[in-house]
Amino acid sequence: MFFSEQSHPSSFDLQNHRHTFVTAEDFSFLSEHGINTVRIPVGWWIVQDPDPPAPFIGGTLAALDRAFSWAEVYNIRCIIDLHAAPGSQNGMEHSASRDGSVNWPSTEYITQSLDVIEFLSSRYADNPALLGIELLNEPSAAAVPIDILVSYYKSGYQIVRNYSSTAYVVVCQRIGNADPMELYEANIGDTNVVVDVHYYNLFDAYFVDLNPLQNMQFIYDSRVPQLQALNNANGPLVFIGEWVNEWNVTNASRREYQIFGSTQLEVYDTASFGWSYWTLRSEEKHWDFEWSIRNKYLVLNNSWKNGLSSCTTLAVIVWAIILAFYGSLLL
Repeated sequence: MFFSEQSHPSSFDLQNHRHTFVTAEDFSFLSEHGINTVRIPVGWWIVQDPDPPAPFIGGTLAALDRAFSWAEVYNIRCIIDLHAAPGSQNGMEHSASRDGSVNWPSTEYITQSLDVIEFLSSRYADNPALLGIELLNEPSAAAVPIDILVSYYKSGYQIVRNYSSTAYVVVCQRIGNADPMELYEANIGDTNVVVDVHYYNLFDAYFVDLNPLQNMQFIYDSRVPQLQALNNANGPLVFIGEWVNEWNVTNASRREYQIFGSTQLEVYDTASFGWSYWTLRSEEKHWDFEWSIRNKYLVLNNSWKNGLSSCTTLAVIVWAIILAFYGSLLL
């Protein structure tokens, strides 16, 4: 969640937002629709809650605790995702960047990130709702060298293992010009390692002028062979940690959205660890999982439930109950 200086909400505003934006009823909705896991983004300042440094707002740890309690009630598991790392791992506002710079690959910030992983591992390792911990979200291929990232992932893996022998350790591929296979060749850990890839038909000039059929053909021509290669690789499981039923097609009909969503579900269901939709609720309608389901723009075919393996994750990102700050960080 990001606010500009002009809006500049108060701490009370954000606390109230957390209590109303995602509730226990939302976990009930997810459970009723066959979702078995939530991926929850957190910021590095959670370790200093309830008094994090400005401009971050206290209360994130309490919100995370509530999410775990709701998850237990509705038999849902949780993946905690270090989404905003100190120093920023990709220069985007959701990674705690002040000015678009990427300073995360420094010893200070990497050590601080590992402290966050230790804090989360020690706090939730024995919680029955914990499924896994994601060590970092979307590191930049342009700014984060692979050797530094792999070293961090190996250290993070060992920290999680110090507290749990069964929790999945999720490592995210670098965004930009990077091959996810590089993480399969890195030998990050021995057991329960997952590689997170993000699939959007957005954010690239290639998708700008594609029509509905071309968008769907891209999924079959590009995503299917990559998923097959990753599933067949000797090593980590593959997790489509982010996808959304949105594209650059203008004035698409509900039926076209339904077919696009069904195409993605058909393909992404084959990922060995599963998929996670971005996000539970959003002001952008087609990014909003609940709106899309209730208004039948995304139709879940429950037939996939029958063949689920014990490790298959069908997740929705519970966004903005944890990751919250005020003021402009883009100075």
